[in-house]
Amino acid sequence: MSIDLYTWTTPNGRKVSIMLEELGLDYTVHPINIGKDEQFAPDFLAISPNNKIPAIVDSDGPKTMPFPLFESGAILIYLAEKTGKLIPEDNIARYRCLEWLMWQMGGFGPMLGQAHHFRRFAKERVPYAIERYTNETKRLYNVLDRRLGEVEYLAGEAYTIADIATFPWAARHEWHGVDLPDFPNVERWYKTLAARPAVEKGMRIPESR
Repeated sequence: MSIDLYTWTTPNGRKVSIMLEELGLDYTVHPINIGKDEQFAPDFLAISPNNKIPAIVDSDGPKTMPFPLFESGAILIYLAEKTGKLIPEDNIARYRCLEWLMWQMGGFGPMLGQAHHFRRFAKERVPYAIERYTNETKRLYNVLDRRLGEVEYLAGEAYTIADIATFPWAARHEWHGVDLPDFPNVERWYKTLAARPAVEKGMRIPESR
């Protein structure tokens, strides 16, 4: 199996590069520089109809046909199910994994992304927006901290795609105005994941290629 990965240096992009490194799959990186609007190129649109990274093309997809796929959560589930790795087989653990993956996709991603925008990139400071999204970000860190005070990893006792999806966003905690020692369970989890070779390597994609 060979995977073409279309990505950039964002938390969502790094979810998939970490996943590919964890699985040990062969893949080719195609940088899509979103700062230069390369995501709007017609060739990329054919792969990712929403003009967003990441996207993949699996040369050995269903029915042994090339298979394009966009949306980071969908890609993680696809690769996990294709390989039988990093998603639990047990029904309860599987649904816990998907539950926390959806939590990341619906909250600990979009809300942190808004915090990034208004705290760092907005052309003018909007105090209401900064306060709103910073407060929501800290609320979500509290949710994460409570969960990780109960279990070792988000789905329970096993490292899964839920952790892979969440880590690259937590890696920008300084952008969020968050001190990890204020969330000791998150800090413990974060250091554990950061020490994984596949996470370290995946977080450097596409710069290292």
